[in-house]
Amino acid sequence: MNALATALVAAPVLAALYAYVVYPLILWVVATIRPRRVEPQRVGIPLPYVTITVPIYNSVASVRQTLDRLLEVDFPRDRLQILVISDASTDGTDDVVREFAGRGIELIRLPERLGKTYAENLAVNVAKGEIIVNVDATVLVPPGSLTPLVRAFDDPTVGVASGRDVSVGGVDGGGTNPESSYVRYEMWIRDLETAVGSIVGASGCFYGFRRCIHAKALPPQFSWDFASALIAQKQGYRAVSVPAAVCIVPRTPEVRIELKRKVRTMARGLGTLFYLRDLMNPVEYGGFAFMLISHKLFRWLPYLLSPLAIVALTVLATHSTTARVLTVLLLFGLLAGAAGIRTRAALPSRPLALAGFVLASLVAGFMAWWELFRRAQMATWDPTPRARGIVA
Repeated sequence: MNALATALVAAPVLAALYAYVVYPLILWVVATIRPRRVEPQRVGIPLPYVTITVPIYNSVASVRQTLDRLLEVDFPRDRLQILVISDASTDGTDDVVREFAGRGIELIRLPERLGKTYAENLAVNVAKGEIIVNVDATVLVPPGSLTPLVRAFDDPTVGVASGRDVSVGGVDGGGTNPESSYVRYEMWIRDLETAVGSIVGASGCFYGFRRCIHAKALPPQFSWDFASALIAQKQGYRAVSVPAAVCIVPRTPEVRIELKRKVRTMARGLGTLFYLRDLMNPVEYGGFAFMLISHKLFRWLPYLLSPLAIVALTVLATHSTTARVLTVLLLFGLLAGAAGIRTRAALPSRPLALAGFVLASLVAGFMAWWELFRRAQMATWDPTPRARGIVA
């Protein structure tokens, strides 16, 4: 009994250590010893025709700034189409987008709310570009970011190119928030995966793909940013991270708001992973399957195992001093995390901020597994409120 309880306590810790420490170390060793051969840069290749798609729902507070920035991108206008797909917005978003019609921005309005993935499925049928770039309506794309993202497709082996998210908050663009640190860590992992071969998921905020990747519609409860990298692998392409393709992602002002976004993102990610679960077969997909299991499945497993671990730790605490100490520390951590989540303004200290971030992630992860088990159809979405006035 004690052995089982100890194993249950250790399981989520070991899974997390593998996903966040051991796996990156393996990537670093492989990238150092046997880096992927870099394709020689081909000179004089003309830029392809590109369609930027912006799926949107009730984002009147942010859409004007986002579209203004997209019109400033350093890319030939005769090679660029900007397409906004409104998921039946009701807050005046569509009226703002129509103001940009004279500047070449097109609007497609869905007659009813059908979700972001449905909008992205539709966009492929309307897009004119050989390369389609998806941009979130709440982010800012600096002028020099589009060209390097598109130039990644000069390599014929590349089917998906993902931008580099930079999480910022406030007018000073401060990056000391735990969310910012996590985003930087994730971008580092993607750089390592690119050096080895292929990333296993693109950034939903800013990524591009060959239109053949989205040739077949994806069920609306799943996520195209994740699925694109997996489908590219099925089609013989790889997905890469492009460090020069920066995307400014304003942070959410409250942890509680971020919690809701995390639940939806992870639930859709889990659904997508199991929908395309054949890619976790190492016999058929080799190293890519190893990276997919390590990066995604092992990151999400601790959220499923944590409740069992807490129960097992409580059982062990009845006759183990070490377990009692760990239980007390866990309780203090949960209380600190709850205080961090309940804080409405900027978090007063880094420890409290970190505790709130960790607890929000644990709760969101477990709720995501719950939504997966009950087969919830999370097709529609609400825009994530983000801090504005960011200096990019």
